[in-house]
Amino acid sequence: MAGGITESGEPYSPFVGLVYMFNLIVGTGALTMPKAFATAGWVVSLSLIAFLGFMSYMTTTFVIEAMAAANAQLRWKRREREEVHDSDSTSEYSDDDVMVRGRSEPETKPILSVQRSGGHADQFDILERVEMGQMASMFFNKVGINMFYICIIVYLYGDLAIYAAAVPISLMEVACGNHSCSAGSVKYNDTDPCWGSVSRKDAYRVFLGIFTLLLGPFTFFNAQKTKYLQILTSLMRWIAFTMMIILALIRIGKGTGEGRPPVASFSGVPNLFGVCVYSFMCQHSLPSLVTPISDKKRVGTLVLADYTLILGFYVLLSFTAIFCFDSSLLHDMYTLNFTDNCNVLDIPFLRYFLGLFPVFTISTNFPIIAVTLRNNWKTLFHRDGGTYPWVVDRVVFPLITLVPPIVVAFCTHNLESLVGITGSYAGTGIQYIVPACLVYLSRRHLEPVVGRDAINKHQSPFRHAFWVWFVLAWAGSCLIFVTANIILTDTKT
Repeated sequence: MAGGITESGEPYSPFVGLVYMFNLIVGTGALTMPKAFATAGWVVSLSLIAFLGFMSYMTTTFVIEAMAAANAQLRWKRREREEVHDSDSTSEYSDDDVMVRGRSEPETKPILSVQRSGGHADQFDILERVEMGQMASMFFNKVGINMFYICIIVYLYGDLAIYAAAVPISLMEVACGNHSCSAGSVKYNDTDPCWGSVSRKDAYRVFLGIFTLLLGPFTFFNAQKTKYLQILTSLMRWIAFTMMIILALIRIGKGTGEGRPPVASFSGVPNLFGVCVYSFMCQHSLPSLVTPISDKKRVGTLVLADYTLILGFYVLLSFTAIFCFDSSLLHDMYTLNFTDNCNVLDIPFLRYFLGLFPVFTISTNFPIIAVTLRNNWKTLFHRDGGTYPWVVDRVVFPLITLVPPIVVAFCTHNLESLVGITGSYAGTGIQYIVPACLVYLSRRHLEPVVGRDAINKHQSPFRHAFWVWFVLAWAGSCLIFVTANIILTDTKT
């Protein structure tokens, strides 16, 4: 995520790219959205999610434009080094060098001349994968680079805390819930018994400890996502989401839906904002998704189609949820509403499948996010030419990666708040501030290199500088609004 230039990876079609982006964006955040919708009211929620989807789409086009600009700058620097090398090699050489150069000269010069005569448009082909951290190092100053890494690290910490809480919650609900089809209208408390004298909160912490022992060690090594594991988790995700939407629609269609959500409740807006930002997050992974696409002529249309589909999916999932279930009984993790309510689902196997669904999908992502966070810590403190002692590299960095999110999950399992805070602060930085700064500074950096008349073929439709400042102003006002709301809420309580 914060690495440099790598190969583009195995190419795939634009349709496959659309599916990958859809799967990346639609994740854990979608499961926390129904409760946030119910808290904020359906009209306010619909308006806000549509606007935030538009804002996320805009900054996604910013990142793609910055990727093209980074590719252009890398090509320019590479040609500049080749020209310097060629000029140096003509000044001093031996007789053997004359013979070698005589054979190689006809091969290198035409390539360079073709590259120059190809026009500026060819410079902006996205052929090399330039990750967000590399783009930050190309276009930001030292302070900006450090701020970027701090922002991405905080966001990843929030991600890990959400994952570390979501899995034990699901296990606790399955182990401690009432599966006798009589608990659909029961709201449990943490102090309620689970196993004899063991409370639900104690059971949650037991499962958190098991989760840490099983998946924590992966932080000390390298974990790679396999193709087949990704296919399996994507298949499970879509079976679960489709099942929940159909079951809720059936219940609403029968007229037995219990949901009576308010039209508007502005007290729930700050948390909904964080959930929506988190649920539209993909900017940090765009280089890995877009670069391997074989035909990038319609990448802008692809991204727009993806965001339109995702927005429709979120609205469908959330609206069926808030009109199917009583708002006061909606869980932070939406799947849990189907585990002990036989009025909605009376097949035990499917109830357990939905209850354990987050366990399988989230557990596969936790080691990958942890390793990514660990590598970002290493990059933040890295100095050219320096290496870390073995203890620091293999013990200290993994521990500072793993311990904080586990401690947060141990102290609270309020997923709605965790997702809201992560999205409101670190998510705002990654989704709004960083892309706006990247596209603005990349334009300034490239103008002296390729000329003012050069046109970036992947330029954002929001090319006017007004949109950059609009995004930054929106991000700043959101941070102020969310912070003020938290302070006022704490003061009242």
